[in-house]
Amino acid sequence: MEFFCGLDVSMDETAVCVVDDKGDVHLRTSVVTDVEAIHTVLKPFLPRLRRVGHEAGALSPWLHPEMLRVGLPAICLETQHVRAALKAQRNKTDAADALGLAHIMRTGWFRQAHIKSEGCYRMRLMLIHRRNLKRKFLDLENAIRHSLKAFGIKLSGTSRGKFDAVVREAVADDALTTELMDAMLTARAALWKEYCRLHDLVVKMVAQSELCRRFLQIPGVGPVTALNFMTAIEDSLRFRRSRDVAAYFGLTSRRWQSGTSIDVKGRISKTGDPDVRRSLYEAAQALMTRYRGKDKVRAWGLSVAKRSCQRKAIVAVARKLAVIMHAMWTDGTFYVGDPDADAKDTAARAARKDRKLLGAHA
Repeated sequence: MEFFCGLDVSMDETAVCVVDDKGDVHLRTSVVTDVEAIHTVLKPFLPRLRRVGHEAGALSPWLHPEMLRVGLPAICLETQHVRAALKAQRNKTDAADALGLAHIMRTGWFRQAHIKSEGCYRMRLMLIHRRNLKRKFLDLENAIRHSLKAFGIKLSGTSRGKFDAVVREAVADDALTTELMDAMLTARAALWKEYCRLHDLVVKMVAQSELCRRFLQIPGVGPVTALNFMTAIEDSLRFRRSRDVAAYFGLTSRRWQSGTSIDVKGRISKTGDPDVRRSLYEAAQALMTRYRGKDKVRAWGLSVAKRSCQRKAIVAVARKLAVIMHAMWTDGTFYVGDPDADAKDTAARAARKDRKLLGAHA
């Protein structure tokens, strides 16, 4: 007889359920969310315990490696598959979810989620906090712009560098408004300073990575996109084909098919990491609208835009960039956007970009 376990993990308690290979329940309990507590309650089943499944979540980067360390055959499950499987339950409780996870482990109908290394999660955390600081900074700036509209002050054409001085000058005649704007501008300046600090860390990290520097050879791809892509995948061998990466980041169309009469392709699925998808879209947009050199991918994107529309073309280019970047990673190759360009000229341009990146944070 073999046993299979499902864990419904929350911050304080974890619901535990163990079933055998016939589906009979042998244990239903709750324990403190701690690896030693989970190991203790599962110890009687360990000799014949085949799989311990838990859904991917905020605690997974810590919980999964620790369970493997104490000898539990842990498997981290993709959330989308688990949610689809558990929809058949009438009631949603922690105990019922643990039972459903145990049956998923027993039947083998699951897709395993990739758990990144601790160093990779640290780099992801740096990118996330950089993004959060930038959003808060823009929120404050937009709040200032909006509040001054009530007094007929328009700041739509003001650059970021002159923003502080223009606002202070505009409200200099009103003591109360001056005090309010001073508080907002001080907070804005503090957020911008810390945002620049984290952005410098991102650029420094990219400068130290040979792979990221190769990604930067692609027009439109900057340090944030390169590091986002590298840390989201971590191991290029996870994907058998480079085109699977585009689907992983939700850049491929959804499809509804039923028989021979219904076969509809919808919008992109938007599954996977939204930060990477957003970065790839921004890189594709920069390549399509700002880059003026000769580039094969850009020419292909412009041809798509002519027969479709600009937004769909940018998404198509973003999808192609994901495929190209993974292929570069797997093969160890370099990007050559202009097939007619001299190899020496291409190498010289890459070297100049490399020196500029390294020189900025030497």
